[in-house]
Amino acid sequence: MRFVRYQENGETSTHYGWIYNDLVGEIEGDIFQEFRRLEANLPLYTVKILPPVEPGKIVACEWNYLDQTREFDRIISDIPSIFYKPTSSVIGMNDPIILPAVSKRVEQECELAVVIGKTAKSVLPENAFDYIFGYTIANDVTARDLQMADETWSRSKGFDTFCPLGPVIETDFEPADALLTCRVNGELRQMASTRDMLFPVQNLVAFISSIMTLYPGDVILTGTPVGSALLSPGDVVESSIDGIGQLVNPVRSQTV
Repeated sequence: MRFVRYQENGETSTHYGWIYNDLVGEIEGDIFQEFRRLEANLPLYTVKILPPVEPGKIVACEWNYLDQTREFDRIISDIPSIFYKPTSSVIGMNDPIILPAVSKRVEQECELAVVIGKTAKSVLPENAFDYIFGYTIANDVTARDLQMADETWSRSKGFDTFCPLGPVIETDFEPADALLTCRVNGELRQMASTRDMLFPVQNLVAFISSIMTLYPGDVILTGTPVGSALLSPGDVVESSIDGIGQLVNPVRSQTV
């Protein structure tokens, strides 16, 4: 099933919904607990698509594709390397990525994102999928020059608009071998399969939950393959994962 967060035109209230063909039906209740699907009768093109979840925290994995570790001349670790992105960095479908004036090199990083569905602590890899609600697309936007200059990544990864998510949460998705692609202005920049991850989804959930409790709505970014490159004002980033869809974001300069 595909879940979506949306606003109807002219409204300020937000809704969870489910998608049937090109129609949206409202969800009553809590998508992570008990809910009821109402009739899908609202044309999808008439609503504003929001980030599909409001995460309590965003935990990201770095250097999780072999080609990227080689690109940056990194030593392959025996355990995942993780960091955080602030929830204030989240934007949704068609929202602009804002290039901060302090950075001269901002790059895109298309990733598979995992949405947690149940409270998870010290989960075993073989049980990890029981705690996953679904999957969405993420773009771990990064100020590469600041990443290289700083000892930690909080600044380079944490600017507002640096975590596009969406457009939907897909619950019927097989993460073991899905094609991930990213295009900028129609030009292919990234293409890989999730089978190329050094640490697959179930291992990431197990590792992270051994450190911290994961709660419903928390998001895990699973890493990006080789191919991140400079973004410029006026660019359009299209991040796609087969079986989930396409996340589109324009790129703008900071105005203040």
